[in-house]
Amino acid sequence: MRQKWLSIVGIGEDGLLGLSAITRSLVDQAEVIVGGDRHLAMLPIEDQREKLAWTSPIHTSVEEIIRRRGQSVCVLASGDPMFYGIGVTLTRRLPITEITIIPAPSAFSLACARLGWSLTEVETLSLNGRPASMLQSYIYDEARILILSEGKSTPGLVAQMLTQRGFGNSQITVLEHMGGTQERIIKSTALSWTETVANLNTIAVHCHADPGVVCLPRLPGLPDEAYHHDGQLTKREVRAVTLAALAPTPGELLWDVGAGCGSISIEWMRSHPRCRAIAIEQNSPRLQYIADNATALGTPNLQIIEGKAPTALKDLPSPDAIFIGGGITADGLFEECWQALRSGGRLVANVVTVEGEQKLFEWHKQKGGNLTRIAIQRAEPVGKFLGWRAMAPVTQWIVFKF
Repeated sequence: MRQKWLSIVGIGEDGLLGLSAITRSLVDQAEVIVGGDRHLAMLPIEDQREKLAWTSPIHTSVEEIIRRRGQSVCVLASGDPMFYGIGVTLTRRLPITEITIIPAPSAFSLACARLGWSLTEVETLSLNGRPASMLQSYIYDEARILILSEGKSTPGLVAQMLTQRGFGNSQITVLEHMGGTQERIIKSTALSWTETVANLNTIAVHCHADPGVVCLPRLPGLPDEAYHHDGQLTKREVRAVTLAALAPTPGELLWDVGAGCGSISIEWMRSHPRCRAIAIEQNSPRLQYIADNATALGTPNLQIIEGKAPTALKDLPSPDAIFIGGGITADGLFEECWQALRSGGRLVANVVTVEGEQKLFEWHKQKGGNLTRIAIQRAEPVGKFLGWRAMAPVTQWIVFKF
């Protein structure tokens, strides 16, 4: 077993003076110090040890750290290195048996202490180096959200997004330089936000929906009106049934084959922040629908691939679940999907044509599973009365791979 050579030390705005004796000894004994410019500036001027400042992209610095394996290296990190921090990145590359991690209070812990919020009852996310549109899936009435900011412009972006969603009355609190001599707390509403803030800030939002605003749930079955599309949309009721069959679990990967406007993969990802999806679509104009919908509904990390299945499926990472919503009669599609699907995974396919049903019957004979006919009727005006208008029935096949 390798000796522990890498220490990752959480440090606050109070600098070295805020470290415990044990933590300070790790810093003092290190041969190499790694950190951002702000952290490295906390060291004494006369400190002559080798210092590495973070580079962009950060993987270059990570490789520099790994190259010094065996030397005594100390990484200075903000707050808790394992809460959206560098500790997560480094533990993906190095075994914990070689690392000592000592956290300081995270920005979220400090914010809760200032605001009197329970950390177990808030939504937390980082917009540092991540698309701001990720916030969209966290917005609901009375939500309390803590956000790691990318810089001084982030609070304004958050305020703008809240206002556009009909949450202009939401309370925004920006906490600057928490724990240091420059600490400052600024409060406003999203609608009236005009403040200038420091680069180092954390954002707290208490969401308040404007009167009449309908909040979007995280459960499957968003209103059809939530999507931009050209008609290729799995309708709300069928979508809810389909997502229930796909059964997303945190951390799993979905292939959405023939994605249309992306509704299945988007709602898969909305079910949990760690759910991942790849949307495969051959129709070029629909790719923009998918991208726009993913941004608007808080899943900007949805991977979108232009191409025709099964060719476009080659070399993709193995999925935990596959949904086939289009192109089901393509030669070799099922065989490619079935081979790629991991053991224990599930495949769900929806069709509305006779030819599509014939394919499902063939696959059902080969692999078993369950066939279901989904028939939906919606009440619509017929003159001055209401009548039932039937949607095209959907045949659904669900099968598990064991």
